[in-house]
Amino acid sequence: MLTHLLKNPSRGAARFAGSQPSYQTIILILCLLFTTSGLICLEGCQKKPRPIPPREEAGQVREEIVPAREETGLIRLDPQDYPDIQDDLDIASLSEAIDHSLAYYRRLPKDKQFTFGPDVYSAERLIRSLEYFSQVITRPRSRWPQIIKDEFLVYQSPGDKDRGGVLFTGYFEPILKGSPTKSQQYPCPIYRRPADLVVVDLSRFNHANAGQKIIGRCVGSDFMPYYSRDEIDNKGVLQGHGYELAYVTDPVDVFFLHVQGSGKIELDNGQTIRVNYDVANGRPYRSVGTLLIQENLIAKEDMSMQAIKSYLARHPEQRERILNYNPSYVFFRQVTQGPLGNLQVPVTPNRSVATDQHVFPCGALAFIQTERPLPDANHQVKEWIKFSRFVLNQDTGGAIKGPGRVDIFFGHGPEAEFSAGYEKQLGRIYFLVKKD
Repeated sequence: MLTHLLKNPSRGAARFAGSQPSYQTIILILCLLFTTSGLICLEGCQKKPRPIPPREEAGQVREEIVPAREETGLIRLDPQDYPDIQDDLDIASLSEAIDHSLAYYRRLPKDKQFTFGPDVYSAERLIRSLEYFSQVITRPRSRWPQIIKDEFLVYQSPGDKDRGGVLFTGYFEPILKGSPTKSQQYPCPIYRRPADLVVVDLSRFNHANAGQKIIGRCVGSDFMPYYSRDEIDNKGVLQGHGYELAYVTDPVDVFFLHVQGSGKIELDNGQTIRVNYDVANGRPYRSVGTLLIQENLIAKEDMSMQAIKSYLARHPEQRERILNYNPSYVFFRQVTQGPLGNLQVPVTPNRSVATDQHVFPCGALAFIQTERPLPDANHQVKEWIKFSRFVLNQDTGGAIKGPGRVDIFFGHGPEAEFSAGYEKQLGRIYFLVKKD
C-alpha cells in the first residue's frame, strides 16, 4: 500500500506528482498513514514508543521524554502506611543525584506536567520539592521519617500482580579494551549513528501519536526497516563508511555494551573514550536470556549476565545464532561525561534507577526496598542482603515495562558488574512529592 501511494500520489499529495519523491516526502506520506484509530506498522517497526537500547532486563533511551499517564496505578498512601525510611548510602551521592534531576527539570517549561497516580504536578512544583528535600537530608537521619510523614506525599507502585511486587534488576558501565583501528586483535567495531538512519517522530503529524516513533532507511521510493544485527555484524553492511568509533576484541563484549547502553573503551594508544547510547535500529528487542531458558540451555533460576557470557564462551559455535536472535542494534556517540541516562544527565551509581517512564514520572524522587547480592570468594552469590535507599528516576530501558520493573544503576568496576549481573529480586518502590 505504501509503495502504491508513493508511486501514485493522491490528491492530497498531488503537488509531488511528476517527480521522484524525496525521502522527506516519503516520510510525510508514511506518517499520514498513522491515524488516531490505529497504526499501520511496517515489519521491523515497533508500535511501542521509541526504539530502545535494551539491557538484558534493562536499558536506556535517549529520546523525547513523555510524562507518565494517569493509568499508572501509583497509589497515594495514608501517612500511617508510609514505608520505614532508612537509607544505607552516603549523603553525597544522594545530593549529586538530586542535583542532576534538578538540572533536568530546570530545562523544562515550568508548567510541564508529571503524573503521580491520581495527581498531576508541574516541573516547578517538583523543583521546589527536590530543593526542600536537599535541605532535609542535611538534618540528622533519625528525623527523616517524621519529616517525610509531615511534609511529603508518598505514592506506591502496586507492582506486577503475577510477580507479587516490583522486580528489581541492575545495570552497569562496562570497561573494554580496544583500538581506534581494526586489527586481528581488535576486529569488532562499535558504530556511531549511520547517516542513512531516519527517525520518524509521528507526534509532529498528529498529537494523538505522542511518543510514537519509527526508524528505518529510504531505499528509492520505499521506506524500509533498518538493518538487523545479523546484517550489520555478520554481513558487514556498514563496513567502509567511516562509522566506526573504535574496535574491540570480542563480539560478546559488543553485544553487552549494547545491552548496558554505555561504556568506557581503553584504547591501545593510551587514550580512553566514553561512548553512550545515541539511537537504535528500530528492530524489536528479543531477550537472548529468554531464548536460552526456552531451549533448556540455562535454568531459569540460574539466569544472569554471567551465565550467558559463560555459556557463549563454552559454545562459540552457537554464538552467532544466539546473538542474532536479538535483531535490535545500538549505535553510540562519544561523550565527555556520563554515563548519561535518557534525561541527558549523568546517572549516579546506586542512586539512579531506570523505569518505564511512560508509567513513572521522569526525574522524580523515589524510595526503594529490595535485596542485593553478596559475593563469596568465587564471585558467586553467597547471600542476599536487604536494603533501602532514596533514588532518582533518571533512566529507562527496553525490557523495563510497566509498574512492576525497576533497574538499578550500580556504576562501573567488578563489584558493579557482579551486582548488575545477578540482581533479580522483588521489592517495593515509592515516589515522593512535598506537600504544597
